[in-house]
Parts: sequence; C-alpha cells; structure tokens
Amino acid sequence: MKQTAIVLAMLMLLTGCASGGTAPEPAADTAPAESSLSAEITAEPAAEPAPADSAPAVIEPEPLTDVVQGENGAFTCTYAGISHACIADLPEQAEGAPLILVLHGYSGTAESFRSTQHFENAANPRGYAVVYVTGAPDPNDPTSGNGWDSGLGQAGNPDTAFLKSLALYLQETYKFDPQRTFAVGFSNGAFMTHRLAMEASDTFAAVVSVAGMMPKQIWESRNSTNSVGVFQITGEKDDVVPKNSDGSAKTAQAPAIEDVMDYWAESNGLSGQASEEIGNGSELIKYTGSDSQKQVWHLRVKNGRHSWPSPDYTGIDTDTLILDYLDSLRAVPAAISLRCAEPAPAFPSGGGQRTSPNNRNARRVAASLASLLPMLKRAASITQT
Repeated sequence: MKQTAIVLAMLMLLTGCASGGTAPEPAADTAPAESSLSAEITAEPAAEPAPADSAPAVIEPEPLTDVVQGENGAFTCTYAGISHACIADLPEQAEGAPLILVLHGYSGTAESFRSTQHFENAANPRGYAVVYVTGAPDPNDPTSGNGWDSGLGQAGNPDTAFLKSLALYLQETYKFDPQRTFAVGFSNGAFMTHRLAMEASDTFAAVVSVAGMMPKQIWESRNSTNSVGVFQITGEKDDVVPKNSDGSAKTAQAPAIEDVMDYWAESNGLSGQASEEIGNGSELIKYTGSDSQKQVWHLRVKNGRHSWPSPDYTGIDTDTLILDYLDSLRAVPAAISLRCAEPAPAFPSGGGQRTSPNNRNARRVAASLASLLPMLKRAASITQT
C-alpha cells in the first residue's frame, strides 16, 4: 500500500504540472592539433573570480529554418543565417527515446566524425538516438575551419542557441524524451559541452566532454549553483587540457580540469566522492549525491593523449562507459517535476506552425509517465499479493 501511495503521489505531481501553461602508444592515440586555438589555451593562468550570484538569463532560441531532409538520416538546417549539416541515427523505437547530440572537434564535420567514431553502433541498440552535428567557421576569419563558439574561438556564432533550437526541433519531430537530451563532444566540441552545461541545462540534462576543457570566458562567468550532469574524460598526457597533475595549468589561460570538476560537483551539491581503477590503470572518479540525475564523473586516462580513448591502448570501451553514465541518470521523479514546471519555448512543427508550451509540457509528462509504467506494474503486483 505504501508503494501504491508513492506512485499515486507521483502521478498527481506529474498531472498537476501538465496543466500549467506557462508554467581513439601513442602515436595512434594522438589527435590533430587545434593550432588556431592553442594561443588562447596557453597564456596567463586563469583568474579566480567568484562565481556569479545568479544563473544567466535563459537563452530562448529562434526556430530552425530551411530544414531539408536527405538520404540515410542526413539533413541540413539553418540557424541565424548559418547552415549546418547533420546526420541522425535512430534506434528501433524512436518515440520516447533519449537524444544525444554529438559535436566534432575543430575543423571536423558531422560526416567525418561519424565515419571515425560510429558512436551510434553502441548507442542505438541501447535505445539512444544519435545526431551528429556540423559546426561553422569563425565569421570573422574566412580561413578558419568548422568549430564551436565554446567561449574560445568562433566568436559570433550563436551555437548555444542553435544547439538548443536543434534539440527542440528533434524532440518535436521524433517525439524524443525531452527530459533525456544530452550532448557529447570531442576536443573543441567538448569545450562546447562545458558551455552548454553552464548556459543550457534547461535543455541538456547532462553533457560528456572527451578531451575537453572549460574556456576562461565561461569559467569567469560560471554559475554559483547548477543542476546538470557532467562526465569529463581527460588523457593523462593531453597537452591541450590544463591540469594541476602535470603543472600545465600554471601557464594556461583556462582553469585546471581538476578545479573544473570540483566546481561541477560542488555547484551541483554533490558531497560524495569515490574512485576506482579501470582499464589499464586509469582512474574513474564519481561525485554523487541524493539526486542521481546530477552525477559528475571524471575519467583520468592513464597515458591518454588528446584523443577519444581507444580500448586497444587504454583497456576502456569509451562508448560503452559514456552510455553507462547516461543510463545512471534515469528516472528521478523530483527532477521530472522541476523540469516540466519550466515553460517550454514555442517551436514550429514541420508545417511551420508553432507548438504551444501546453502541448510541449503535455508531451513531457507523457514521456515521464511512460518511464514510470514498470514501477506502476510492480506496485500493482505487490498490492494484489
């Protein structure tokens, strides 16, 4: 009876929120250098201003335009006059599936990153939709390659707003679970995930940064509190990511990655910490608390360099570990209620009409209820016995 009452209480909470209308030895383990960014990475040490007292204003994105579907999941879209190419790999059951946006490193494309990583081969069988996204050149430098406005290069491209708009479009089009939208990035794309965690946690429940760091600009305007999951993967010998462990942070402009991860844990209210050895001597640190949706993990890869860690050299299946992290963030009713209480921005459907916040919130609740069905069945069974 007690479990039944708990389930009924959760259903009442969800129903109430639906009614609110406003409411990859190393030579093989080395990635190409991102030369256009190196000067900004290695400059004077980062300053230590106090975190901002309040969260930044919510970024309300404009709708995507000129969405053109191609073959084999490819499509293009435009945001703020900038064209982006994307590739979607969907699981067998797309409706209600969690969504992962994958962001390439500097000068990459969705197609090139997909052809080297094939993250979808691990993610799709586990029910995740994967969408690879192409960045854009620096608008002030026509010779630059595709990248992300992470707070370090590519300034002027509204990438936070674009990625939010893209996520909302995909949620609406494929009926993905709006509570389980994530971003996974490598190198410059990973720098961008730190910015998304800071500025777009209303859209992205968690981010994964592979060989990434937090740019100085984002660090100096960081929030005092957060509600977002962060998984950082750092190579012990990565010469791009500043670290206290090797002294590289002393001459870097960006903060030490150890300090960044301590910040993510503290600002999320996580006081528990445990570590374990995995693979060929790597260390996995987990910061945890009472809310499983706000876990912060940090994998320090033994002898790892600026790369997506390969199991051949590290003994770690990076793709599987990332998915294990995202799986660990499942089903927290309190977090569901907080998110569905936030008004969702209007967004155009395929015909160009706008979808109201009420309808978007209704879909959020429907997806949340679907995730609670197994719990309901178990409670009913216990009651009958």
